[in-house]
Formats: sequence, C-alpha cells, structure tokens
Amino acid sequence: MFIVHPFEPFIGSEPKILILGSFPSVKSRETGFYYGNPRNRFWQVIAGVFDLPVPVKIEEKKAMLDRCGIALWDTVFSCEISGSSDSSIKNVVPNDICSVIEKYGIKAVFANGKTSGALYAKYVEPKCGIKARVLPSTSPANAAVTIEMLIKAYSVIREFI
Repeated sequence: MFIVHPFEPFIGSEPKILILGSFPSVKSRETGFYYGNPRNRFWQVIAGVFDLPVPVKIEEKKAMLDRCGIALWDTVFSCEISGSSDSSIKNVVPNDICSVIEKYGIKAVFANGKTSGALYAKYVEPKCGIKARVLPSTSPANAAVTIEMLIKAYSVIREFI
C-alpha cells in the first residue's frame, strides 16, 4: 500500500539532536504521533537515558522531548509498505531532513534502527553531508536487545544535549 507520512516532525523549542525512525507504524499512524505502539520501547529508553518518568500521553511525550532537546522525524516521506514492516518498504521518497538540520542547527542525527540508518545513508546523507549514528531499533521486533542494552546504547545522545 502506498502511504504518505501522516504527521509533521516534532521539533520542540531548542532541539539539539534529531532521532529518525523509518516510517510510522500502523499504531503510530492511528495515534497520530511517533512510537505509538505500546510495545515499542522508545519512550522507556529515552526516559531511562534521562532518568525521567515514562510518558504516556502524547503531550507528556512532547514535553519530555522538548525538555531533552530531541527532535523526532522519519527518514521516509512516502513509500509502499505492508503493515508496519520495515523490510517491506519500497519506492521511497525521503523527507527533506537537510532543511530541518540547517534551520534548527541540529548537532547530531541518530537513526532508530538499521532500516532508518540505511535509508538515511542512501537518500539524505549525500545531500546533507552529515552521517547518522545508527542505534538499535526500539521496535518490539528487535526483542533480542533488552531495555537495559537499549538505554546504554542510546545514552550516547546525552553527549550532544
């Protein structure tokens, strides 16, 4: 199914870093915000990195991101995708990530998972010249990586905040 990204990037007031997913999951598309699948560990991980309570409501999630200087977006603007499966993504049109990096003075870009990292490297890095650091996916499909391992890996973002 061909789908256009259904919502805007989250920028916040003074973003220092940008974390990119690949494309919103079915649950995220239903909720209208990033990492909407309750089994996705993204919100637990960011809360763990900054020793904050895990946000539940979208407004709480936005407040935490803003407080931590994190902007969120996805590498893909539109694509063909089956359900929420990153491996099914094809016919990609990337988001204009370079303009966000430049406009907001983003210090570092991180990819949530290998697919986002590979798509960024293919479509965005040649235009922006900025490498994305690829972090392990917080997706429930990446169950081999524990929450503790994710928090440790994502702690690198603190260096740029």
